[in-house]
Amino acid sequence: MSRFFGEIRQLGYVVPDIEAAMNYWSTKLGVGPWYYNPKVPIVNYRYKGKSYEPHNSVALANSGPMQVELIQTRNDVPSMYRDFMQAGNTGLQHVAYWTTNYDADLARYLELGFNPVMQGEVGAHGRYIYFDAEYHPGTVIEISEVAGPKGKMFDLIRAASLSWNGSDPVRPFPDLSTL
Repeated sequence: MSRFFGEIRQLGYVVPDIEAAMNYWSTKLGVGPWYYNPKVPIVNYRYKGKSYEPHNSVALANSGPMQVELIQTRNDVPSMYRDFMQAGNTGLQHVAYWTTNYDADLARYLELGFNPVMQGEVGAHGRYIYFDAEYHPGTVIEISEVAGPKGKMFDLIRAASLSWNGSDPVRPFPDLSTL
């Protein structure tokens, strides 16, 4: 466990083909079911201080308490994901720590000297921020707010993994407004 952030809760993989990656993880590794969103509704997105409109596809599943995130960029908007791919990398890009006290934790991390690079929001209480703490591929740090509907969705995904029998391996993201 990190003495700064607590437990790593998610491993984020940047992949060139998200459908193939979901198939591999579910059939070869037995991880699923995958909750898939072909176009994540990201708002207030900023990369290195500038606003953009990214089109990212995301799939989420759990293996025990660890959530696995698969990410495919669908446009050429500047992002840490695009930088990772342009550097010739695929696979593990970041580790995420979850918080229900986003503002206080963000202030603490800024005091520790972490420099924000990429941030946005997905639904109410779904803010996230990535820091420039990559020392080798796969070590970018994300802080993800998991209060409200996003937290409930993450609970639903973990619960589904506990009894998953291999059927219906890819499912749509639940509507966050109903959670």
